[in-house]
Amino acid sequence: MLIGYARTSTQDQKYSLEDQVAELKAAGCERLYQEEVSSVDSQRVELENALDYIREGDVLVVKKLDRLARSVAHTVKIQERLEAKKAGLKILDMDIDTTTPSGRLQFNLFAAIAQFEREVMLERQKVGIAKAKADGKYKGRKPTSDDKKDKILKLTLTNMTRQEIADEVGVGIATVYRVLKENS
Repeated sequence: MLIGYARTSTQDQKYSLEDQVAELKAAGCERLYQEEVSSVDSQRVELENALDYIREGDVLVVKKLDRLARSVAHTVKIQERLEAKKAGLKILDMDIDTTTPSGRLQFNLFAAIAQFEREVMLERQKVGIAKAKADGKYKGRKPTSDDKKDKILKLTLTNMTRQEIADEVGVGIATVYRVLKENS
């Protein structure tokens, strides 16, 4: 069974969602999952529903890769979930179909190239940071003030959640955890 998944980032993109759904139906999708949600900040309930529903022999179909995943790493994780269920992935705009040998090859080449690009980018970033440190231009993050640390510690004695404390003090939640760890 072909199972389609369509997504737009905002509710303002109705035409794009309608376009995706039309293409998925034209591709033969018998079941469709669609949602209007950002891929970055939100839970994608319908994508999870589609991945949970898929059975052996099914194929998840998307119009474009960016409608499915946030990154290549995320795409690979989705593909691994599908492989575990003996299901496939089809990306219409890239003409990739992992149920065929050439489609699997294309997908794996794509993933390998993306991984290589990421590693090269991280290496360049390390070199750049090392140079900036040597030049005295990179000093890392500013330390959390003692006043904010004290306020975080006092608020942890209340019933506030860590996120509420972070919002109240005006810091990120990681800072709250870091201060608590330093003072445990």
